[in-house]
Parts: sequence; structure tokens; C-alpha cells
Amino acid sequence: MSKLASQDQFLDLSDYGRSFGRLLANQLKNTRFTPIHVTLLFGLSGLTAIYCMLVGAYVWAAFFIVLKSGIDAADGELARLNNTPSYTGRYLDSVFDIILNFMFLMTICYISKTTLLPTLLAFFGIQLQGTLYNYYYVILRNKSVGGDTTSKIFEYKSPRALPGETQKSVDILFKIYTVVYGLFDKIIHTLDADAYKVKTFPNWFMTLLSIYGLGFQLLLIAALLAFDKVEWIIPFFIFYTGFILVLIAIRKTFFKV
Repeated sequence: MSKLASQDQFLDLSDYGRSFGRLLANQLKNTRFTPIHVTLLFGLSGLTAIYCMLVGAYVWAAFFIVLKSGIDAADGELARLNNTPSYTGRYLDSVFDIILNFMFLMTICYISKTTLLPTLLAFFGIQLQGTLYNYYYVILRNKSVGGDTTSKIFEYKSPRALPGETQKSVDILFKIYTVVYGLFDKIIHTLDADAYKVKTFPNWFMTLLSIYGLGFQLLLIAALLAFDKVEWIIPFFIFYTGFILVLIAIRKTFFKV
């Protein structure tokens, strides 16, 4: 099942791993593997990429970063195939993503001899970029007829556990999720507080916005690693963050409430 109704589907530049994710999910459908296992697997791929960076194998690091994006698409696909959506899986996936993003940038900081402050600015920027993408994407998903609504536009309280998961695990992961993502959500919601009132977003705008999706961010990091431009990564993402204001301005100008 797609996350969006057919009329709302768009070319998502960050979702290049979806075909691989579907293939992997179909292979795992009738096995003991669960979406949680797949989430752990993409974490392992990310850690392998970090090891490759540390030993100077940048092309292999790029490979495992891109592979991580493909595996990342498989956990949600497997949940949909088995009709076992869960908040536990969703929050765990998001928490793993932010931890790996931080570890990627700290590793790049170390191998490129970049100072800590620019690295933290780049991390902050990457998370703001991803939050803007997710904010608009979740709005679209919640307004799309038949779309996936596991993700909520505003998440102020722990949701009720779905079948197959415990309320305790949902509550714990929700608290962790709000701690690590709360500030970024508040900043983006403040910058565009009325976005949720818009009826829909056109496909071209969502495609443009998808340059801020995690998959595309990781693809950029992988490309810079593969071309041995490690020292460009931190300053690039600091600069790249500036387009947040451009995208919000486009939304407010052309898609008014």
C-alpha cells in the first residue's frame, strides 16, 4: 500500500531506495524477520559506513550509506505487506536515523579535521531540512484520501499502541522521539505555523522539497565521499540549510491558506 493516494504521488528524489526496499520486504514477508529487525539492519549498515570512513575506504562508505537508505525503506514496506503498522517501529526508525546522522557528521568532522562548531551547525541544519520535508509530507499524507496516517502532523502526546505492540514501549520511544526531535519540530512549525491548513501541495513542489529528504541528504554525502571531497561535506550542508527559507517562502506565496 502506498503512503499516498495516486493523485498525490510525486517524484520523490529522496526515495530512490524504495524499489530495493520493496524487493527486500517481499523476500522477508514469510520469514521470522520483523520490521524492527530490518531497522536494526539499516543501523548496522550505517555503522559499517562509519568504519569504512575511519579506515579511508570512502567508496565503500558511500556504498553502505546508500545501502542504508535502501534497507531503511524496507521496514515500512514489510509492515505494510504484513499489515502490522506500529508506532514502536516508526519511532525507533526515526531515533536510529538521528543517531546515525550525528555519528556520520562527527566521523566526517574527525577525518576531515573540521572543528566541532561547524559540524554541530551542519547537523542542526540537516535535521531542520529533514523536519521541513517531513512536516509538509505528513500534512500531504494526512490529507490524502487513503494515505498512510501513522505519522501525525503535530505530536504532543503518546499515541495509543496498535495491535502487536505494548503501550509501555510506545510511551518510552515517544518520549525519546520528542526529546531528540522536539526542538526541530518547534522551529519549523513556528516558521510555517499555518501550513497544515493548506488543502494540498502540488507534485512539483513536493519533488522540489524532496531534496531535503533523508535519502537525498545521504546520497549527497555518499557522492562527496566517493569523489574524495570529504572536506566539502560540513560547509555544504551549512550552506544548503539556507534554502529552508526559500521553500517556506514558496509555500506561503503560492499555496496560501
